[in-house]
Amino acid sequence: MKRTRSHGIQYIAASLWDLLRLNKPSPASDAPPQARPGPARPIDAVYASLVDRMKQEHSIRVVRWRKSTSGCAWTVTYINGRSSRLIEAPYPRGPISCAVFLHEVGHHAIGIGRYRPRCLEEYHAWKWAIDRMHAEGLNVTDSVRNRMHDALHYAVRKAVRRGIKRLPVELEPYLVPSDARCLA
Repeated sequence: MKRTRSHGIQYIAASLWDLLRLNKPSPASDAPPQARPGPARPIDAVYASLVDRMKQEHSIRVVRWRKSTSGCAWTVTYINGRSSRLIEAPYPRGPISCAVFLHEVGHHAIGIGRYRPRCLEEYHAWKWAIDRMHAEGLNVTDSVRNRMHDALHYAVRKAVRRGIKRLPVELEPYLVPSDARCLA
């Protein structure tokens, strides 16, 4: 009998199936890996409670928990008039990831598109996040403040590159002297 291409593929598939059946992993290796070895930290319960409250208070749905410390917030309006508030952010596990999560929630809390230009909205979202961290009794570290400063510095540089004519007063501390010449 002459072998055709399909017979060869069936043969390979059957061989792989046999290998998978013979090398089936033990039940112990099927268990999901531990996120963090050892006992849970008390702060983890605080962060979990914060996430639940923020989602409920601001009617937010988390589309995806990011592994990186970046985020995105947006609103989807459907044909029937219903809208969804959506975010992608890191799950709070420390001060910086918590600040980024709250920053994305802050976009919805202050209202997406309420402040113009866009760099001013970024400022108010960061301010809301830092104020909320203080109100919740969470640790606002120097790393969090540096992250806020770097993000606002980037937002101002982007606005200048895109040709902003007048920078809001709140953002002047984040302006680089070389960029100030572009606004004059």
